[in-house]
Amino acid sequence: MKAMILAAGMGTRLRPLTDPVPKPMVPILNTPVMGYSLKLLQKHGIKDVIANTHYSPYYITDFFQDGAEFGVKLQYSYEKELLGTAGGVKNNRDFLDETFFVLSGDALTDIDLTAMYEFHRSQKALATIALKPVKDVSNYGVVVTDEYSRIRSFQEKPKKKEALSNVVNTGIYLFEPEIFDYIPDGFYDFGRDLFPKLLELDVNFYGFVTDDYWSDIGTLKVYHRAHTDAFNRPSLINMALKDGLYTIKKNCLMGLGTTLDLSADIGSRVYIGRNCHIGSNVRLNNCIIWDNCTVRENATIDNAIIGYDCVIGQNSVVKGGSVIGNNSRLGKDVYLDKKALVEPNSKLTAGRTNY
Repeated sequence: MKAMILAAGMGTRLRPLTDPVPKPMVPILNTPVMGYSLKLLQKHGIKDVIANTHYSPYYITDFFQDGAEFGVKLQYSYEKELLGTAGGVKNNRDFLDETFFVLSGDALTDIDLTAMYEFHRSQKALATIALKPVKDVSNYGVVVTDEYSRIRSFQEKPKKKEALSNVVNTGIYLFEPEIFDYIPDGFYDFGRDLFPKLLELDVNFYGFVTDDYWSDIGTLKVYHRAHTDAFNRPSLINMALKDGLYTIKKNCLMGLGTTLDLSADIGSRVYIGRNCHIGSNVRLNNCIIWDNCTVRENATIDNAIIGYDCVIGQNSVVKGGSVIGNNSRLGKDVYLDKKALVEPNSKLTAGRTNY
């Protein structure tokens, strides 16, 4: 079996963190989210993988290289112009010449791919979608199946009261190579184009329902929560890169090369990257700090995310769901609250708010 990872997206809903970092490179427990997909494939014996790229591709190719560190053989397919989800897959039909998985490079999951494959084969399916029951379907594509798990219809982000089911499309697919007969050349989308066609033609199109963990890292709130989910789920934390991952206390960790002053006050759900420096009397709670950051004395970071290569100045406060873009500098006594979003490469002076 082979697999393709969709890694060409821009991740606009995660800005300013995804400027210029592509969404699959956004770290969870100091490991790019795409790394979890590679580890999952390797765990289930799938080692021949290709990933499409488009936005800032060098971040992905420079980090993952040939995939050896993740136990796979990884190739890349650069799209100068986006081809859509299905079009991007068809662009690699020569590689995907046997039964193959398609995974999103920006989703976190520990789904049992082997069980999904066995279901797919038992149904003699052309296409199988992994489905996940959720409480609130309003942000997802709802899928309706019959008593035989055959897909019968879709609803795109319905209101909760109007939803025809509580299971949603996870973006994890399993196809036979004959699927390419249904995908034209050029731009083509799975959800908007291919899946309605498969329903119309009444081919063997099935839904595999899983209770395993799955999270679409589509918003800053979900991204924040995914850290604690991963920390507390052995199957996920075991897929994180272990080198230099040190637990400070329950739900708190830091990376290799990070120094933490003994006077720092560490609350709960604190995740610090590599090569950071946390100064004296700093207060950290419910926050994510990416690699190579400096937090100077008496600063407070509470319910916030700090991007790569940032400096948080003395006595500054970042809280209230605020996000600091990569390579930004906060001077002394800066106060940020109420979901302030600071663009990358910013330099903020004392006292200003509402960036």
